[in-house]
Amino acid sequence: MKTMRPLTNARVARLPASGIRRFFDLIAGVEGVISLGVGEPDFITPDRFRETAIRSIKEGKTKYTSNYGIKALRDAISEHTAKLRGVRYDPQREILVTVGVSEAVDLALRATLNDGDEVILADPSYVAYVPGIVLAGGTPVPVATEEGEDFRLTPAAVERAITPRTRAILLGFPNNPTGGVLLKEDVDGIARLAREHDLLVYADEIYDRLVYGIEHHSIASIPEMTERTIYLAGFSKSYAMTGWRVGYACAPAEIIEQMMKIHQYTVMCVPTAAQYAALAALRDGEPEVRRMHDAYDERRKLMWGRLNAMGLHCFEPRGAFYCFPNITSTGLSDDVFCERLLKEEKVVVVPGNVFGERGKGHVRACYAASIEQIGEAMDRVERFISRL
Repeated sequence: MKTMRPLTNARVARLPASGIRRFFDLIAGVEGVISLGVGEPDFITPDRFRETAIRSIKEGKTKYTSNYGIKALRDAISEHTAKLRGVRYDPQREILVTVGVSEAVDLALRATLNDGDEVILADPSYVAYVPGIVLAGGTPVPVATEEGEDFRLTPAAVERAITPRTRAILLGFPNNPTGGVLLKEDVDGIARLAREHDLLVYADEIYDRLVYGIEHHSIASIPEMTERTIYLAGFSKSYAMTGWRVGYACAPAEIIEQMMKIHQYTVMCVPTAAQYAALAALRDGEPEVRRMHDAYDERRKLMWGRLNAMGLHCFEPRGAFYCFPNITSTGLSDDVFCERLLKEEKVVVVPGNVFGERGKGHVRACYAASIEQIGEAMDRVERFISRL
């Protein structure tokens, strides 16, 4: 019999499936589980955003939009970034509305990387970054971040990783999974390196509004970085709009044009009703953002305090909505810890190793759950480790 050639793409075949989704699938249909696994707000999308989307449908706004997104939304994004970051992007040529920030990251990588280009990123970091770089033909260069430095990506560590093949730096801060944030000196130092070595910066700032007791510093706000930064943000986390799948990219027109071409040939445009919901979020959503931010801060303090009190050392997360405790004191690997915790106490957390080599010995616990659920989950975790 004639041997068939492989049916799948070799580059894709080498990629592992998401370790987060593995635990998500394990709890399907299991009663009494408290999930601290998936990074999703427990808040329902605010009424005004939903009503605006419904009204747009009733008014017959159901056709394709511009590939770039509806003009009113791009105008609102331009105003929002000008107010928030001090940078005004041209809504006609420098803003692209995408299917969540996930698509924005993917488009940015594919539009700017050539085969073999190296991309420096923090280790640990969001699970999609390394696969995205690989799928774009690039080479990921994870840089270990230190728990003693609150998992910041420091300029010194970045500089040591730069080679003649380095094309870009990917900044995913506030960080998923650690909750770490960058200090102003980190951002300024990385910007200096980008200019000195002629590098691009992908700035994924999906959690930029969720910082606690500290200021978020965006590299996009540095005037000298405008021409070499691709600023990526969206609505999923701060506005409780995960299922709507709306994000955006802001960058020099030359880059946005190339990103738009890939977007054009793959998804055409973001669903129209979702774009109108996002427009309502930018126009009227600030009180909702603040309300949810304050609730997350209360939950953050509860989870962080409980974890440390029970002997699971956890540095104080200052951004996003995750705690990243060190579980090595239990004598269990992060995989075994998570599997046993799920089986014995019906609590879902995610092994740190799925976020990179440096994540080993940690687990990610999401505090985008109710105070009551977090309290009960912490009781169960404490009961679990007391038996070890």
